[in-house]
Amino acid sequence: MPGSGEEVSSLVRTGTTNYQWIVRRSSYLRMVAFMEWKRFWPWTRAQKHSVLLENESCFSSFDQNRPIESYEFISFDTELTGLNPRQDQIVSIGAVRIRNLRIVAGENFFSYVHPTRELPKDSTLIHRITPEQIKNAPELDSVLPDFVRFCGESLLVGHYVSLDMAFLNKAARKILGGVLRNPCVDSMRLAQAHQEYRRRNHYKRFNPGLSFNLSVLAREYDLPLFVQHDALEDALQTAYLFIYLVKKLRRAGYITLKDFYLAGRIGPRMF
Repeated sequence: MPGSGEEVSSLVRTGTTNYQWIVRRSSYLRMVAFMEWKRFWPWTRAQKHSVLLENESCFSSFDQNRPIESYEFISFDTELTGLNPRQDQIVSIGAVRIRNLRIVAGENFFSYVHPTRELPKDSTLIHRITPEQIKNAPELDSVLPDFVRFCGESLLVGHYVSLDMAFLNKAARKILGGVLRNPCVDSMRLAQAHQEYRRRNHYKRFNPGLSFNLSVLAREYDLPLFVQHDALEDALQTAYLFIYLVKKLRRAGYITLKDFYLAGRIGPRMF
């Protein structure tokens, strides 16, 4: 038996309500997808900065087959308000230049950066940067072009470099209209390659419990020690570690940048 008119009317109203909810939900999802795609439209980005155009021209072609000592490197580090590139920001950048596998004295870069959000207390406990220190610091839109100029044609070296590059490239898209083209080398990946070489060839010197933390590796290899969680000091620590690992791996037969790519799965435009 068909239901009463009141029951049918109720079902129609319920069905209509559900249909309206589905339509609204579908519209919302389409809007979210649209906003996400919009981020990648060329005309929604900043116009390409001249410093980024120079950066792109430097790496329009790139040769990985030269001996690794023939490349110039910039070892760098950033200090952050947190580890989430979507919401956190850079509060300092430090970098040193490496030429002929030697740190170039006096050729370094450092700047505090004034973030657009309040500095979280828990981040201050890690890097010891206080609100007072960054109160009069320049904002990233004036620091970043200077950093890109300092890097020039050099390859970039960082410890767990993908994290730093995620923050730099997010800022570069907004400020400079694109991303940095400098090839990146991860000293952590090189340390893993060196440990694997030790395991296969010099097991007595292999430490299976070794952490790949920057300061732990510096102690393991008897390198000079620098203050942790300071952008310039960490850049120096990374530079010493990088040079040490490159020299060790060269003795194992790795000569060209491509050899090191195969050793540690590093390479141009990896990040």
